[in-house]
This record gives sequence, structure tokens and C-alpha cells, in this order.
Amino acid sequence: MTNTTNAKGVPAEQPFSLKAILPPLLAIIVGMIMVILDGTVVNVAVPKLVEYFNTDLKTVQWAITGYTLALAAVIPLAGYMTDRFGSKQVFVSTVAMFVLGSMLCSIAQTSSQLVLFRVIQGLGGGMVAPIGMAMVFRLAPPERRGSIMGLLGIPMLLAPALGPVLSGWLVEYVSWHWIFLINVPIGIVGIILGIKYLPKTEIKGRAHLDILGIILAPVAFSMLAYGVNQGGGESWSSTGAILGLSVGGVALVLFIIVELLHKHPLLELRVFRSSDFTRGIILSWVTQAALFGSMLFVPLYLQQIRNYTPLETGLILLPQALASGIGMPLGGRLFDKIGARPLVFVGLSIISTALFMLSNVTVDTGLPFIMSCLAMMGLGMGLSMMPVNTHVLNSAPREWVNRVTPLTAAAQQVVVSFAVAGMTGYLTSQIAVHMGKMAAGANPLSAMVLGFNDVFFFSGCIAVAGVVISLILRRPKTAGAAPSPEEQQTDAAMMMGH
Repeated sequence: MTNTTNAKGVPAEQPFSLKAILPPLLAIIVGMIMVILDGTVVNVAVPKLVEYFNTDLKTVQWAITGYTLALAAVIPLAGYMTDRFGSKQVFVSTVAMFVLGSMLCSIAQTSSQLVLFRVIQGLGGGMVAPIGMAMVFRLAPPERRGSIMGLLGIPMLLAPALGPVLSGWLVEYVSWHWIFLINVPIGIVGIILGIKYLPKTEIKGRAHLDILGIILAPVAFSMLAYGVNQGGGESWSSTGAILGLSVGGVALVLFIIVELLHKHPLLELRVFRSSDFTRGIILSWVTQAALFGSMLFVPLYLQQIRNYTPLETGLILLPQALASGIGMPLGGRLFDKIGARPLVFVGLSIISTALFMLSNVTVDTGLPFIMSCLAMMGLGMGLSMMPVNTHVLNSAPREWVNRVTPLTAAAQQVVVSFAVAGMTGYLTSQIAVHMGKMAAGANPLSAMVLGFNDVFFFSGCIAVAGVVISLILRRPKTAGAAPSPEEQQTDAAMMMGH
């Protein structure tokens, strides 16, 4: 049985039907894959954009930074917006805004216009993922939740892997304009599917407005993202890094205090009272730090050390995408039977093994070895990522899901930013250390490779920490079973004051 809603928005019990859930699931997947894909395609096109607009790298990098800041700023607002206007309406509207931003980006005449239009893209795209995940979570019955969330996870892993391939091909053989124009037909399909198939959800009307939260959340998350971006790109002692981290940190502390005292908070921080949720979210952060922090450096190694083109690099990364596409639905199906702990343990063990193998690459390591490591990482990601995310959402009261998915998405944005910036700084410092140890006239590529080795080894250590943490995940209760007295007390404590 699964909860759906009738035309009046009143919940009704109907038998679960995979055929019935596929059209709305497809609408959500189309919207999410478009936004996630766009987060990777621009990176490959940066040199071409610098040349086209006749500007410098720092200016064009703001097209990426502005997009990231806009995403981080609006993610926390997703819960309030869905309560106020309904999930379907907000989801379709944000996809439409993203499409508009994409069209504007494709016709930008100056670098400043491109940055502005990328911000519009980010303001539209920021809410798509958290709202989409919350809608899928509500559509899926508990006993099939892992399988359905596993299907949703496929674009979340495929899009970052396929983005460089698509972008490299478009930039080399068509035009940079098409890395944005391609979103238009995809987005229109997503809007049509959303209007036609997404279920109407109950609108709470005048949702309680957490004014301080609405002000502090965008400031906190966007400034933290900005500070980390500046620290990783320039220096942690630069004015931008210090200002961003200071303002963002203060705003975050104030935001946490406000949210804990507010009866109807913007983000439901009281969910951390659940030890299952807290364990799951910490494990999720560790997993994301290990994965996304290291995923950036394989393409860098292939392009900077091995001199492969963006298109060739994207093709080399394909085994990772294909393996994750296999592991994701498999992990989702097994989650429904055995829970998250064994899947996350096995998945992160595979990832850590692959990262330790990559820490031994040299200037001329064979492609079969590298592609095997990438395939292992993809399989491990597929087995572990959505099970731990589904475990986190399962640990929260169902009525808080709209406020919990923006919380997890906003936290992920900051964690991934810190991981990428931190590891970028670590790579730079280790290359300098190895250069200093080498004799005069030695090949500088050797020092660079050793720096990459250190980063992959460090990422492997983080993944091992995740393996250890996975052992303390508790197996969820059987779907449909009555909660134990201890669980009832936990839920009651979490609901106090709500």
C-alpha cells in the first residue's frame, strides 16, 4: 500500500503500482539530471569561454562560483516553499526558471552577462533535487523505498560522469553555446511530464514563516561556499576566504540557534535527536567527502599528466558511470531486504580499495588499470550512496521530509565544497613538497604524480573511516512493522514542541 492524494489533495490509500509511479518518477529524474549535468559541463568549457569573451580565467570562474552560491542560497528555502505553494507547483516552476537561465546563458554577449545568467540558473536549480527527493520518498511505499530511490540515484551518479563527455564533444565539435541550449528541450520535456504526471500535494496555505531563518540560511550557506571556493582557488589566508568563512560561520551559528528555538523552523534541526539519523548523516558526509573530493582529480590527472583531451577524458571515465548505473538499482533492491549497513560497508570497502590502487599511478600507468579503478569506484558508489541517503530519510518522521531533504542537500553542498577545496589545497602543497625534494633537472611531472598519489591515498583513508562508521548503523525495522516502545519514545521526543 502507498499514500497518494486525490484531486482535492486528500490522502488516500491505494495499492502500489510500479506502472503508476514511473511517469512521475521520470518527470523528477529528467529535472534532476538536467540540473546535475549542468554542474559539470561548464568546467570543461572554461578555456573556450575565456577565449570567446576575451577575458581572464578568474572572471570566467565566477560563472561556476555564482552558480554554486545561488544553489547554496536557495536550497534551505525548499521546505517552506513546498509547504506554502505545493511540491508540484514549486518543482515545475524551478525547472522552468532553470530553463530560462539556460537560454539566457546561451546568448550571453559578455562574461558579466554569463555570470548573471548562471546565477539565475542556480536560483532555479537549487530546489530541484531536495524537492524531487522528498516527492519520490513520499511516492514510494516503505517496503519498496530502496528500489525506487535507487532508480532516482542513477542520474545523480551518471550525470557527473557523462557531463565531461557531452561537454567535451560539444565544445570541440559544435559550439560552447550548446552546453546550455541542450537544457532547453530536456527542461521542456521535464515541465510537460511534471504538469501531467506529478501528483498534487496538500498545500498548507499560509505556512509559518521563519523570517530570521529565511534571512540567515542563504547568507550562511552561500558565504561558506564562497569562502571555501576562494580558499581552495586562491589561498585560505586571502580576503575572500576569511570574509566568506567568517560571515558564513557566524550566520550558521545564529541560524542553528534560531532554528532550535523556532516552533516552525525553516530546516528541521531537531531531527538530529534521532541517533539513527545522526549516524547516517555523518556517514553520508564522510562518503561524499571521499568521493567528490577525489572524483575531481582523476580528470585532472588524465588531462594535466597524460595530456588527454576533454572528450578522451570523458570516455575514459565511462566505466565509472556504467558501473554506478549497475550498482545503484542493485543497491536499492538489496536495501529493501537487508538494510543500509552491509551495502555501505561493502560499497565503501570497494571505493577505498580503488582509491588506494589509484594512489600508485605513475606517469605512464596503463589505461586498463585506471579504468578498472574507476569501475570499482562507480560500483561502490552505486551500492552505498542511495542506501545511506534512504536510511537518513527513513530515520526522520515522515511529516518532516519536506524540511529534512533541504537540510541534507544544503549540508552536502557545504561538505563537498570543503572537500574539493581542501583536497585541491592539499594537492598543491604536496606537489610543492615533492618538487623541493627532487634534484635539479628532474622531471616536474614526477612531483605532480606523487602529489596526486597523496590525494588518492588521503581519500582512501577517508573512505576507510566511512567503512568503520558503517558498522554502527542500526538495521531499520521491517517495513510495516509496529514501532518498538523505545522507537515510540524516540519519535515522541522528536515531536515535542512541534
